[in-house]
Amino acid sequence: MKRRIIISIVVWNLLFVISTNGQDLHFSQFMNSPLTTNPANTGFIPGGDYRVGVNYRNQWSSIMAIPYKTMSAFGDAQVMRNRFETGWIGAGGVILRDVAGSGNLTSTKIYGSLAYHQLINAGSLVSAGFNVGWANKQINVTNLKFPDQYDGKFFDNKLPTSVILANNNISYLDIQLGLNYAYFPNEKIYLNAGYSAHHVNRPRESFFNQTAGVDNRVAIRHIGFINGSFLVNNQWLVNPNIYFTTQAKSIELVAGMNAHYDLSGDGAYQLIGGLYYRYKDALIPMVGLQWNDIKATFTYDVTISTLKNYNNGRGAFEFSLIKEGLFDSYMGNKRQSMCPDLRNKAY
Repeated sequence: MKRRIIISIVVWNLLFVISTNGQDLHFSQFMNSPLTTNPANTGFIPGGDYRVGVNYRNQWSSIMAIPYKTMSAFGDAQVMRNRFETGWIGAGGVILRDVAGSGNLTSTKIYGSLAYHQLINAGSLVSAGFNVGWANKQINVTNLKFPDQYDGKFFDNKLPTSVILANNNISYLDIQLGLNYAYFPNEKIYLNAGYSAHHVNRPRESFFNQTAGVDNRVAIRHIGFINGSFLVNNQWLVNPNIYFTTQAKSIELVAGMNAHYDLSGDGAYQLIGGLYYRYKDALIPMVGLQWNDIKATFTYDVTISTLKNYNNGRGAFEFSLIKEGLFDSYMGNKRQSMCPDLRNKAY
């Protein structure tokens, strides 16, 4: 069993060094990472003028000496609302950082994001956006072990290897595009669907020299989602979500729902609970709290795939903290939420 685990670790080390066809960095709480899900979400803040947030994901701590850690910080705002009668521009940015495995494969991405949002009638909104950024990856090869360093009993990274990297630090330009549509006929119903394409410029990403017949360009990643929000009564708000992404031959499907329960009677304090399912991979329970315009949520990926044989069913945990607000909270009814909100009940 130990040998199988070691071999698995080696394989994953190699995949992160060599392959460019795997999935990008991602969060189970995709709905709480709006700018990485779709650049058209930039400035699409149904109940506020600005939004800032952080996300943290830790996974494989039960089978890796150094667990994989993914972190992000983002911020966006609605600007030039007084320049357009029924539309506005969203501007923002996001920083992503990921440290993976014993090779300390470090990925850093910094994006600037713009979107335009246009009301097409009293209850519909269309949005289009893009982001452009700088991506960097680097790796510490001294901690990696390769297949030809296996001596029959152990992997010894002091043994010579035929694997030679041309560079352990690479950078490139990265571009994403996205579209959104929102439908909100009244204060109790809200639906939102979107599509985005990531890495549309197909940047080259490899630590090796370009080899004939080897495609080292990053595959375009496609993301689609549907979000809903329904005010059930004066205490309950439910939010179903569906998320699908595909990149090269990898696919991911996540579906589920979370609900908000009014603890204070005026919506100022809300308890959050939910459950999501990642197809053939994990169950993802969610718990959280919202107080006024700050929301904190925690999820835990419970592995149900064959990987549970190695991690005892334990998977990844995530934490998200988001604040939405108004530039001037004394502007009266300047901003009416397009999304059902227990703080602005339709009762």
